[in-house]
Amino acid sequence: MRYLIKFSYDGTDFNGYQKQPMKRCIESELEKALYSINNHRVTKVVGAGRTDRGVHALCQCAHFDIDVNITLYKLKCALNSLLPNDIHVFETQLVDENFHARFCVKEKTYKYVINCGEYSPIERNYVYQYCKKLDVDKMKIAIKDFIGIHNFKSFVSEEAVKENYEREIYDAYIEEIGDKVVFVFRGSGFMKYQVRNMVGTLFKIGRGKLKEDGIRKIFADEKRKKDVMTIKSEGLYLADVVY
Repeated sequence: MRYLIKFSYDGTDFNGYQKQPMKRCIESELEKALYSINNHRVTKVVGAGRTDRGVHALCQCAHFDIDVNITLYKLKCALNSLLPNDIHVFETQLVDENFHARFCVKEKTYKYVINCGEYSPIERNYVYQYCKKLDVDKMKIAIKDFIGIHNFKSFVSEEAVKENYEREIYDAYIEEIGDKVVFVFRGSGFMKYQVRNMVGTLFKIGRGKLKEDGIRKIFADEKRKKDVMTIKSEGLYLADVVY
């Protein structure tokens, strides 16, 4: 039977979502837990997407197939008893065998948080500690240039070689919560470093290092990729996945 799980994690001590030899990763921890539940049979876990090292998830999703007779509640409890305390499954669902956690995604939401106030050692792994003022008004205007269907090649890691770099951003906006600036992107899908590069470029605009029309110019001319900046990972959260 095929199951869908929704879970959150603190990405601080993980080398990203995708499993890698001899490294601590989200995917390998999930498969290790399912190995015990599924009568010591290897279970492949398919995630909705991959997050980078240090990136957190408020709502990540994955599917897998197991043959044991178990209720959804007991599956949730069993997983949480076997997983480390920086991963938590909060929902389990039984899904059709044709369901695919990655290919069935309709939209994802990412958030990025910057602290513009006093340095916080408590939040240093969860909020980017810039601790200076940004021109938020300029960034609020510029972020709207990401909305729509665009070729995001200039905003993607060189490692992420794709046949098609076109993606659609349904909504993009900035919230101010006290001294924190929160960037929100909701779209059809995101490629490696795309969100960190979008926020990094807005960050340059907020610091006065790039003009407000910088994003439009990058879309128009790939040679302007030099204007794109990759911001640190610790302020980034996969906030939601919709099917």
